[in-house]
Amino acid sequence: MPLALLILSVLFLNSSPETPMPQSPDQSTRATIDAFNAAFNRHDADPLAQLLTDDTIFEDTSPAPDGRRVEGKAAVVEFWRTWFARNSDAHFDAEEMIVSGHRATVLWVYRKMRNGQPWHIRGVDVFTVRDGKVAAKLAYVKG
Repeated sequence: MPLALLILSVLFLNSSPETPMPQSPDQSTRATIDAFNAAFNRHDADPLAQLLTDDTIFEDTSPAPDGRRVEGKAAVVEFWRTWFARNSDAHFDAEEMIVSGHRATVLWVYRKMRNGQPWHIRGVDVFTVRDGKVAAKLAYVKG
């Protein structure tokens, strides 16, 4: 039996549903960002808080030109609670996620109603994930 086939057989036979194979850093990062985005689009700050490191950093896209930096889990969660209250119809659609280890870049479209009309803007988030939690989310927009 070829060595590669033997190794795969041993791995398959030694795995079970109770003991899933460990995730690669890319898979773990993607799963964390997917969970973050799902909680974000539900406007649910409590699950979002569980996905943040204590020392997390968020850089907002406004005010121009450099945005605002918010540091620490409590401050970031409070920022999002306030933001969700002001933007109850807001939704982010991830167009693409590029993952490399513990870093991810997400291209998105932010949609909401503005002055009674559908409105959107495109942007990018640059994430850093540590131990399955978001350590940094740096946001950038077009226009």
